[in-house]
Amino acid sequence: MITHLKGKLVEKTPTYLIIECGGIGYFVNISLHTFSQIKEEENILIYTHLQIKEDSHTLFGFAQKSEREIFRLLISVSGIGSNIARTMLSSLSPVQVRDAIASGEVAIIQGVKGIGTKTAQRVILDLKDKVLKIYNIDEVSSNSNNTNKEEALSALEVLGFTKRQSEKVVDKVLNQNTSLSVEDIIKQTLKNL
Repeated sequence: MITHLKGKLVEKTPTYLIIECGGIGYFVNISLHTFSQIKEEENILIYTHLQIKEDSHTLFGFAQKSEREIFRLLISVSGIGSNIARTMLSSLSPVQVRDAIASGEVAIIQGVKGIGTKTAQRVILDLKDKVLKIYNIDEVSSNSNNTNKEEALSALEVLGFTKRQSEKVVDKVLNQNTSLSVEDIIKQTLKNL
């Protein structure tokens, strides 16, 4: 199993990287999240997952081990292949995927292209207990955090900010401190808007 690659970044696109290690060029499939995390440096370290099938060996790369963990959890679900898992991690950050599963938010997972209601429900059903256990998340706190987020977003909408514009900043604020009150979320978001 190839666990990571450390080498020269030869090519970088939104869907793949080519990394040269010891004279060999590796084609590594990536998500948009990983693409945004990788700097334009010559030498990089990328965490990998090797998928072996009858007709191919495919490498998937991740900027952080946490994203690789979420990817591996997702592909363990029946009906979620590596391409759908990669699409999920391109549409949502690993933290958003983890929190959506932990709080049972079918709508967020269903919002990813290619995922229907039944598949979203299966992801939550299969992974919720694992995610709560692995990340030691308290189910109640993740739900109250999402309630605070929703209240903050609606307040910002009333103030004239679009939901899409506000949501990115609110997520960034909550990633730094998950235990903020609604008022603090709004204050921090207004500073960053």
